[in-house]
Amino acid sequence: MIEATPDIRPLLAVLVSFVAAFFIVASHRSPNVREGWTLVASLAKFGIVASMLPAVLDGAVFEWSLGAFLPGIGAPIEFVLRADALGMLFAFLASGLWIVTSFYSIGYMRGLDEANQTRYFAAFAVSLAATMGIAFAGNLVTIFVFYELLSIATYPLVAHDETAEARSAGRKYLAYTMFGGGVLVLAGTALVYLLAGSVDFTAGGIAELANADPGLAMLAFFLLAIGFGVKAGIMPLHQWLPEAMVAPTPVSGLLHAVAVVKSGAFGVSRVVLDVFGPELVFDLSLPFGFTAGLVLSTIGAITLTAASLIALRKDHLKRRLAYSTISQLSYIILGLGLFGWYGLVGALLHIPAHAFMKLTLFFCAGNIHVSTHTDYISQMAGIGKRMPLTMGAFAVASLGMAGMPLLAGFVSKYYMLIGGVQMGMTLTPVAYYLAGALLLSGVLNVAYFWPVIYTAFFEAEDAHDAKPLVDFPLGGESRSIVAATDGGRANDDDTDDSDDDGEEESADTVDDIVADAGDGDAGDSAPDADGVDESEVPDADLDDLPTDEEGVVRPDFAASERDFSEPAERVDTGDYAVDQRPSDADVPFGPGRADAPDESAADAAEGHDDGESAAVDAHDEEFATDTHDEHGDDHDDHHHGGPPAGGWEHVAGVDALRGRESTWFTLGPILTVMALAVLLGVIPHQMGFLELIELIVDTRLPEEVVRP
Repeated sequence: MIEATPDIRPLLAVLVSFVAAFFIVASHRSPNVREGWTLVASLAKFGIVASMLPAVLDGAVFEWSLGAFLPGIGAPIEFVLRADALGMLFAFLASGLWIVTSFYSIGYMRGLDEANQTRYFAAFAVSLAATMGIAFAGNLVTIFVFYELLSIATYPLVAHDETAEARSAGRKYLAYTMFGGGVLVLAGTALVYLLAGSVDFTAGGIAELANADPGLAMLAFFLLAIGFGVKAGIMPLHQWLPEAMVAPTPVSGLLHAVAVVKSGAFGVSRVVLDVFGPELVFDLSLPFGFTAGLVLSTIGAITLTAASLIALRKDHLKRRLAYSTISQLSYIILGLGLFGWYGLVGALLHIPAHAFMKLTLFFCAGNIHVSTHTDYISQMAGIGKRMPLTMGAFAVASLGMAGMPLLAGFVSKYYMLIGGVQMGMTLTPVAYYLAGALLLSGVLNVAYFWPVIYTAFFEAEDAHDAKPLVDFPLGGESRSIVAATDGGRANDDDTDDSDDDGEEESADTVDDIVADAGDGDAGDSAPDADGVDESEVPDADLDDLPTDEEGVVRPDFAASERDFSEPAERVDTGDYAVDQRPSDADVPFGPGRADAPDESAADAAEGHDDGESAAVDAHDEEFATDTHDEHGDDHDDHHHGGPPAGGWEHVAGVDALRGRESTWFTLGPILTVMALAVLLGVIPHQMGFLELIELIVDTRLPEEVVRP
């Protein structure tokens, strides 16, 4: 075991976010100062972590210990933070992505005039502090403490909207991750301590576990793996993750790419590599020739295939991305069960690869929501001309998720595929099936990402085919999506307009009845004071209904002006994103809200310059009626999503670069993370991640299993 060097920097990396959270709350009356603390803290955290990276790459380990705080039957349990190679992989990734996520959060939260912004940024900072604690935890007890703290800190983010749906999602999140996964981790930790007398992370595994009772060791392994796997979204313990999509999009990025699900995958990595060790995980036998590692890989293979199939039927973009995350995180679980150098390298490399690609995808989904209030794929026909940079980045990240060459996803999946084939040739033929699951999942990735790209770039608003990819009751979009003049939603004015508008709508409805009436004689009676000819309006009397020569009542198809060669007009079922399932936030104002007055972008800018924030005025009744729409030029008052009247506005590439597509607070992070995904696919070793991962794997595999 490498001798650790005492150093306070692991502790500082944790504390900087806690301190920032205090200053964020104290600066709640000054949004610019408040968000300045967020940016300063993110840069400071990344600087502290990056300062340790060169020495860690040379084999050094930095440690800070609070001392023993739990006695036991073996060695006393310490509260210790240790920056080794595996911890640095997660810490370097999370601290770096917090910087771009902070910039994106500023643009997103201000773009939607979100309430409770101070609470949001403070909870985000505490969540990153817990994430650093998980990364640098030196034993199972320390990681358990921060694992539970992360669940508590992210609850306000999941339930941010404070709607019934958001609160329900928050409760489910706590039930699964804190009271479910956390209890399993605690039970597994206690069992490991009883078996080995130690819970310290040791490169290659705790030696005493190899001599313990195999049945109890197997039980401890699965308690820990499943407990951490709850946060990684393994099936059937994944239900909290799609429900949590009600949170703001930056929170979704935090959940999927930066902290929560990655902490689950990282916890499983610690269990496999530093508690039991890859060799013992492969040697723990089960009936029918299965080992603990193969069972872990099989769970991953089933999850990644099933989640990909479910993603095919999701029309809501963020929910499709949620099931994609469940699938992609299972690649890591699968790779950790492959005994061999290639499989482990691929599993660990997929942690940063997935982070860069999935964060790009969620940032794009959030930017679409802020700029166009569109959340459903079926409403995105032609949106590529309105948001060329955003949808271009989405296309690049989607190709990376599918494993296309020169992108991050290809490199990690290639390593795992070679690891599965190599394991099948040398150890067990079952590994061939795992390699087949990897290939099948790649095809399914193309199947559920390509429709989004095709709809955005290769379909027009007036020629959109609403058929789902899977055209049977499994799901998809079963309604006609012909764009109406108000942006693809028929009769929205019925619910959103004022009483005066409602009177006009009622008159229009009567006129429609008159136009579609039967064969009454308009000349027999004069119109009344309202201009309605009552003789044209059918009643319950059969004599007034159209009949044939024999007196049989038959509909008069000639009275309809509808062209039946065209799809039927879409029926408003009331289940669109801003009505029933808000994708990001259910704010009581903004585009499409009846109480949102028209104000100019200049007024909006003036409001921010004066230091008035949504966080301060969220409970001010006057603020609810004095809000603004920064994208008022792109939406009419009743535009809830989908193309506006006349179709999407065409934004040229040069104009997009000038900021016409959206604010650079959101567009800049999108392009930055997309570039990182490309660089990791082209020069993974030069970025430091592959070099760090090779060091991790080389120090944790037995001597006979060396690097090829």
